[in-house]
Amino acid sequence: MTTTLIEAVRLDTVQSGGRSKRIMDFTLSLLGLLAIWPVFLAIAVAVSCTSRGPVFFVQQRVGLNGKTFKMFKFRSMYQDADARRAEVEKLSDRNGICLKVKRDPRITPVGRVLRRLSLDELPQIFNVLLGDMSLVGPRPALVSEVEEYPDHAHLRHTVLPGITGLWQISGRADIGFEEMISLDLHYVRRVSFQTDAVILLMTFRAVLSGRGAY
Repeated sequence: MTTTLIEAVRLDTVQSGGRSKRIMDFTLSLLGLLAIWPVFLAIAVAVSCTSRGPVFFVQQRVGLNGKTFKMFKFRSMYQDADARRAEVEKLSDRNGICLKVKRDPRITPVGRVLRRLSLDELPQIFNVLLGDMSLVGPRPALVSEVEEYPDHAHLRHTVLPGITGLWQISGRADIGFEEMISLDLHYVRRVSFQTDAVILLMTFRAVLSGRGAY
């Protein structure tokens, strides 16, 4: 039954204008990259000069149809962050599967600023250009998190994951896992050019408010 539902949602998504969405994603991402390359350079210098490690953080995430891809971010944590994950899991400020810690000791001072302004997510423009992500869609989750998903949550993988989405403009990390999934599925069932345009516009307000950004 779940498989039938997934196929039905996927068909709705294809019929809703997937080609137009891809054209919008590619065009806006390319224009955005050309416009903000000085910001990219400044962030890269700040990350490189204030803590050891690479400028970019690359991590396997789950994307369309459950396939994994390499997602790019500016590094906002110290190099040993993955090794220290177990020690901060008990500090999670969010209910459910996804780990979110407001005062995560693994985050660098520069990384805290980047996260507050969502600037650490900017390299995902490259993921959009490559076709692994969309500007708007459910956030790509970790493989370990997806392994714990209930069946209905996998419906979020019937569309490309996004840099922003309903979750981001509704409170981000302040929202629990089940509510996040509910927002994602609401988007999946109503994906359209108009919906994406509204979410993109509201993202600017969400970034400025900083709600749930940590």
